[in-house]
Amino acid sequence: MTFAQAPTTPPSLQLPWQEGFAQLGRSFYSPCLPTPLPAPHWVGRNDAFAQTLGLPDQFWEHPEVLQALTGNLVLAGSAPRASVYSGHQFGVWAGQLGDGRALSLGEIQTNTGLQEIQLKGAGPTPYSRQGDGRAVLRSSIREFLASEAMHGLGIPSTRALCVTGSPGRVRREEVETAAVVTRVAPSFVRFGHFEHFASQGQIDELRALADHVIAHHMPHLQTLEGAPRYVALLQEVTQRTAQLMAQWQTVGFCHGVMNTDNMSVLGLTLDYGPFQFLDGFDAHHICNHSDHQGRYAYARQPQIAYWNLFCLGQALMPLIDEQAPALAALESYKATFPSAMDQAMRHKLGLSDAHEGDRALVEDLLQALQQDRVDYTVFWRRLSVAVRESAHSTHAFEPVRDLFLHREVFDAWCTRYLERLGAANRQATGDAMLRTNPKYILRNHLGELAIRQAKAGNFAMVQDLLQVLHAPFDEHPTYEAWAGLAPEWASSIEISCSS
Repeated sequence: MTFAQAPTTPPSLQLPWQEGFAQLGRSFYSPCLPTPLPAPHWVGRNDAFAQTLGLPDQFWEHPEVLQALTGNLVLAGSAPRASVYSGHQFGVWAGQLGDGRALSLGEIQTNTGLQEIQLKGAGPTPYSRQGDGRAVLRSSIREFLASEAMHGLGIPSTRALCVTGSPGRVRREEVETAAVVTRVAPSFVRFGHFEHFASQGQIDELRALADHVIAHHMPHLQTLEGAPRYVALLQEVTQRTAQLMAQWQTVGFCHGVMNTDNMSVLGLTLDYGPFQFLDGFDAHHICNHSDHQGRYAYARQPQIAYWNLFCLGQALMPLIDEQAPALAALESYKATFPSAMDQAMRHKLGLSDAHEGDRALVEDLLQALQQDRVDYTVFWRRLSVAVRESAHSTHAFEPVRDLFLHREVFDAWCTRYLERLGAANRQATGDAMLRTNPKYILRNHLGELAIRQAKAGNFAMVQDLLQVLHAPFDEHPTYEAWAGLAPEWASSIEISCSS
């Protein structure tokens, strides 16, 4: 197949492209056309998100769309590009990196504001570092579903519009088929973008990037000038990152590769590689098979985020000059993160106000869950139901108790918990907890089953999972089995950086 740029498109496909990141100039990106794939087909389409964005009616029905979102066609008004950035990977300075297999098609004006459209897996770029620029079907399905699962949980994330597949071959540990996921976000600017220009001594570009982020995404900081402006930027990113880490931890999400080039300055969950939602609770769980030292284990994520913020702070120092205000901005993490964690855990427990012993109550619960590797999501859901049912049943907590081997430990904790709940309206409290503690998460084995079916040409489970994950707090009786405990074979699934 030869590459073709569409000279014209039907009126319904005239998307409202606007210049955003590209206005910064060629120091920030390289124009790059996607590389076509043979015989593309739909794997998953996010109808709800397409409607939210306000994309044209019958958007999916135009053959140009399938071709364009596979990288076989460039829609009129789009100007594909790959951006350059650097970063620390597994704690080591890696130097220049960049969009090695991601291509931005540009920004469009949507019902939710200006959004950048990006293809992941559309072929090599100037930053591919001898890579092929491709993504495989399994990883593309995982990112598609994970992006929308996080959104359904109310956790800031890049979004996913669709996945396309192709019989085109890609070699990883074995030969696999290619796929392209269309990602959407207000911006894909990473900590590593700032690190790049600071490391190159390109201070004018560093300032331009900071001003761009403030103007387009943090306009409330625009009245500031000089060093205070960039201190405020650092503090804003620090606050957003702290809040995001609290959300990850409370839902049991493991990222797997928290390199600085995978950290969003907007506080979005970015780059779904070897991620996982916890099954049995293990604070030391490592979801990335390639993370041999456990740098990105679940319990270490908040500290790693703090370390990454210091890298960002160092990159911004040429604009800030004095160390003290930068350190103060970074130190705000130490108050924001634990405060956000405390509040989130109180909500999970149905506690409407703060008491002195709440943190100890949570820590003792987590130790009990750790001791017996209790399923994290099932525990919280059963606890929510038990609180609601305890308004009229003396046996409401038995299903929760059954999750523990050391039941006496749970019994002692539950006594303290019920005393803490006091005379609260149990029915109303339980209902609120059910809106806080999801019934459905993207468990590894569910993603694996969807991938296996997709490899056989059946994409129904991808779409069904998408619908359920968009509403993870609802019941979905047809898919009750997806809310159950993970099967034994789920622990054998290995997820690495290879995708």
